Amino acid sequence: MKAGLAGFCLLALIATALPATAQEPMRGPDGRYRMVLPGKTPPKPVPAPAAQPDMQPYISPAMPQIDAPLPTGPKPDVIVPVSGGQIGGEAWSDGTFAFKAVPFARPPLGDLRWIPPQDVPAWEGVRFSKDSAPGCLQADYGWQTKISQASSEDCLYLEIRTPSLNHGAKKPVMVFFHGGANRAGSGEGTISSDLGRRDVVIVTLQYRLGVFGFLSHPALTAESANHASGNYALMDQIKALQWLRDNIASFGGDPDNVTIFGHSAGGQDVGLMLASPLARGLFHKAIEESGTPQFGFAPRTLVQNEALGIRLAEQFSQEPADGAKALAGLRHAPAMALQQAGDKLSPLMEDAGFIWDQGTVDGYILPKSPAEIFKAGEGAKVPLIIGVSARELMLADVSASLYGAIATRFGADRGKALRFYKLDIDKTPKRDEVLGDVPLQLSTDLMLRCPADWMARQVTAAGQQAWLYQLDIDADPKADVHHGSELSFVFNDRPKGVKEDHWPRLMDYWVQFAKTGDPNRKGLDDWPHYGRKGSYIEFTRKGSQTEDGMRSDICALLDRP
Repeated sequence: MKAGLAGFCLLALIATALPATAQEPMRGPDGRYRMVLPGKTPPKPVPAPAAQPDMQPYISPAMPQIDAPLPTGPKPDVIVPVSGGQIGGEAWSDGTFAFKAVPFARPPLGDLRWIPPQDVPAWEGVRFSKDSAPGCLQADYGWQTKISQASSEDCLYLEIRTPSLNHGAKKPVMVFFHGGANRAGSGEGTISSDLGRRDVVIVTLQYRLGVFGFLSHPALTAESANHASGNYALMDQIKALQWLRDNIASFGGDPDNVTIFGHSAGGQDVGLMLASPLARGLFHKAIEESGTPQFGFAPRTLVQNEALGIRLAEQFSQEPADGAKALAGLRHAPAMALQQAGDKLSPLMEDAGFIWDQGTVDGYILPKSPAEIFKAGEGAKVPLIIGVSARELMLADVSASLYGAIATRFGADRGKALRFYKLDIDKTPKRDEVLGDVPLQLSTDLMLRCPADWMARQVTAAGQQAWLYQLDIDADPKADVHHGSELSFVFNDRPKGVKEDHWPRLMDYWVQFAKTGDPNRKGLDDWPHYGRKGSYIEFTRKGSQTEDGMRSDICALLDRP
């Protein structure tokens, strides 16, 4: 398999969840994974009474009275004050309120390309959109063609769905980070899911992707007051969380009860929020779905990431590639050309397809590697849910050479690894009914399963509680579990006719966790916290069961998050 193809596995899932009856599963380019395409519209807006065409929208009591006229065009059903101005929203027929294209930072255009997110300038009147903002600029990978075609550098927006506009309602807030290998995807559709009817405030945020979100360059480092560059996407996420801290009460949310959760690269970014000191206090619980802070890869140094920026500059400037003039050229280069060229850069890692999933230790957002931060007990002191699908992704190095990957990844412990996978006695061991064949087992262990167990162990050692899971089934009873299978169960109610045992109640666990910091409640199967035994819950086709020591023999040989 070509280096980089495995990276498309992360890209192959739109991390917006829609009811299972509307999902359309399709094979990805290599036939090994699926993508989920949008298929359901949200509840219809409540129409204004025809007899009162001039009726004014609801205005929050907390809003100061102003004389600025409402803009022409569609009028909002509700208006809420936020930092910088007023935001209009729709009243949906199920009693919830939806707000789309809500700006949390200034568009990072022109000279603001590769600059930390800036405050939105104040505006007059009411900002209101019935449509989602475009996804952040991204190349077309086939599974998200429509998102790519509409994508834009002007993309730093979030969406909110809330059951109340009472400033004192203090509803739990759940903030979703979409997946897509940190170079694709969008937040659109998330607030339309069934999760939005669970008496919580649902938020989805967008962040710069690919080279715009993660590129470093010596001239960028030199112009930074913090002597760092890269990780602009993480700065966007922090900026969005700061905006929510300051404004979510106006949407009925509790700024002191915020849960961040994400899938795949979004799950990784949740882990990096746990690691970054700049995100402290902005959230109070975290959920990582099939994503860990390092994905099992070694971290990238700032110098290594700057080297990628230099190689990119060589393609777009005749000036010295490490200088300020070359950076100026990059800031004025065609955006899509930059994004596509960024995909062809080759980082020092086992699978170049995950180029923007290798965390960069920039000395600012990440002062040390995530592994060092969590080992030292310096991560955010919040409870954590973390877990994986039993079968996740194939890695390029594993696909290219199974034995070579084991030798490289395990070093002196390669003999133990060979024995664990029974490769010392059989070149093609029997395929496991749940975990798949050995190459897929190894890839999942390396990239996600063992790193997830590692994170649960470190969080527990730091004095917090962690809950670990493995999902063995997909919403499609005819399909094998795969990367992203959990999205159906997190965002969708159980369809009629589907047996309860065949539909793990992840949504119920997630909501309970967001409310209380513990996923357990009456009516749900008991889920023990990780603790000293390394306990975890396994969601199978016959219901849930609890076990201790997830793949402990092989995971003991892997010391990375």
